[in-house]
Amino acid sequence: MSFEPIVSTSKPVCLIGGASVAKKSISAVLPLVGGFIGADGGADHLLGAGLTPVAVIGDLDSLSSHARATFADLLHPVDDPLTTDFEKVLQRVRAPMFICLGFTGGRMDHTLSVLNVMARFVDRTIVLADGDDASFLASRGTTHLVLPVGTRVSIMPLGVATVSAQGVQWPFTDQVMTPVGFTSPSNAASEENIAITTDGPVVITLPQEHLQAALQAAARAG
Repeated sequence: MSFEPIVSTSKPVCLIGGASVAKKSISAVLPLVGGFIGADGGADHLLGAGLTPVAVIGDLDSLSSHARATFADLLHPVDDPLTTDFEKVLQRVRAPMFICLGFTGGRMDHTLSVLNVMARFVDRTIVLADGDDASFLASRGTTHLVLPVGTRVSIMPLGVATVSAQGVQWPFTDQVMTPVGFTSPSNAASEENIAITTDGPVVITLPQEHLQAALQAAARAG
């Protein structure tokens, strides 16, 4: 289904969800994006950081009264109980990249639903970031990473995928990966140059301090 965009930009945007977000995380992505978008209660994080979003999108059931009043002219309520706020935003925002804070580290069902949306929105370049990790969906083909030896590199499938991973401590070739079968959490770089090839949806997760590497790899993949 096609939706009229609420926001359309040629610059990366940062989506802020309602899970925990450190102010230092917002500060880190500030120079990388053209604007912030609050996903429902995520707008309260922007209020606390003294930032004004381009828009606040969602069912708005988690938005504080203070944020509702402060951002009154920027609210875009979407009444659709069958989609999450994350999905509502992705449906209605056009941008070359989405850096997403506040979508992991909270309730497990919320995190799982975010991964479900990522697997379905393969045409979007999405990077999930929190205080520990930076994660992105590898595109079909080969993703190249340049990382210090020893850096954690987790490769987790969101569906059925045949995957090869080279330059890691436990390499493999043409391995079938599924969410209930073979996975590769907490692998690590054994060389500076890493190549991960896949024909299906896999999420690559790096330590948060390598956010820039995740952004570069996700951008090339997109």
